[in-house]
Amino acid sequence: MTTTAPSGFQTGFAIRPDLVVEAARAEDVRTAVADAAARGLRVHVHATGHGQPGAVEGGVLISTRRMDCVEIDPVRRTARIGAGVTWGQVIEAAVPYGLAPLNGSSPSVGAVSYTLGGGLPVLAREFGYAADHVRALDVVTADGVLRRVSPADEPDLFWALRGGGHRLGVVTAMEIGLVEAGRLYGGSIAFHGDGTAAEVAGRYLEWTRTVPDTLTSSLAAVRYPDLPQLPQPLRGRYVVSVRVAYTGSAAQGERLVALLRAIGPAVVDSLREMTYAESHTIHSDPPFPHAYYGDSVVLGDLDGDLAARVLELTGPKAPMMTVVQLNHLGGALAARPAVDNAVPYREAGFLLRLLSPLDGTDVASVRSLYAEVAGLLAPGALGRSLGFSFGGGDRTEGFHDARTQQRLAGLVSRHDPASLFGGSYGISPGGR
Repeated sequence: MTTTAPSGFQTGFAIRPDLVVEAARAEDVRTAVADAAARGLRVHVHATGHGQPGAVEGGVLISTRRMDCVEIDPVRRTARIGAGVTWGQVIEAAVPYGLAPLNGSSPSVGAVSYTLGGGLPVLAREFGYAADHVRALDVVTADGVLRRVSPADEPDLFWALRGGGHRLGVVTAMEIGLVEAGRLYGGSIAFHGDGTAAEVAGRYLEWTRTVPDTLTSSLAAVRYPDLPQLPQPLRGRYVVSVRVAYTGSAAQGERLVALLRAIGPAVVDSLREMTYAESHTIHSDPPFPHAYYGDSVVLGDLDGDLAARVLELTGPKAPMMTVVQLNHLGGALAARPAVDNAVPYREAGFLLRLLSPLDGTDVASVRSLYAEVAGLLAPGALGRSLGFSFGGGDRTEGFHDARTQQRLAGLVSRHDPASLFGGSYGISPGGR
């Protein structure tokens, strides 16, 4: 045990717990939770720190980064992963068998916390949410008991933990299903956005209504800084990109993206056949720690005019740099898994994500801009995404629909009546 907090990917919010536990095994977590409960201290969890919901003041911080074991069962097509494992580790272990996990865009994100928040995979429209592929979990609940949770054992907790976040305990390990995906067709095609962003967004939205469920895509818009480490065509430019992941043949992939290439001259075009191990290059998320704030709006649908207004608010004239990402949902994301879980808003058509670096600006200014965007989208909004709230941990509304939240709140009252892991339900997607 120590009082020195571990460093994480998110550097924008202070981590100042009373005590830090560097857990190496499940028993360390169980002991830490039991001790915190006896002393009346709040418990926080930290793996890689990507999805840190906000500042941590006081209490006990359990760091799971040393719990990084990965075991692949190629016959059952499953992986058992420890609480500190990153997606990059799971991908590296699975690809020799022609298998892949349902990971997100960044290989350095913690796999367990990502999945507890629902998890929107690179191949989301074909295979659904990462939480849909969980087979079993090991979790320490507020009473200091290490429980094996599965459809047969603790079915209520099995429902809640898959999509409900960390609010019901500390997950020490998880068994997940893998899919056959040794290769795919994917990459990014980028256009200069000055004066054309609205057209690109409108054409993209039209295109999404024509693609098969085996194709997952997103649109991103950002004003890049003028930095020498960036490719020359992107430096200081406002760029709108479409990112694609498709498990069909490269020839069919080329036919599907022809409508995107017809939008106009591309600044960057990296669309190609690739191994699954290269899938992180589709999005090329920043690999270095930094300070940022992020939030999201889950939408039933979105039209080109409304998308254009969002890009106008968040584009080059915005008061701070804002990365806009619009994920196309539907497909397998709309289907309930064989064993139901707490992932909400299956009917959603799109997820709008906003992320702003905090260098040179402040949280209040970012929140003001985001509130303006949310107000614009309010008529068609269903809620917010638990997995994409970065720094807004004090805002818990909208993460689940009313019926799901009511059921989750009942389970919290039963399993954590003293609020060891937080206040009212919905507080934390964890510290990926």
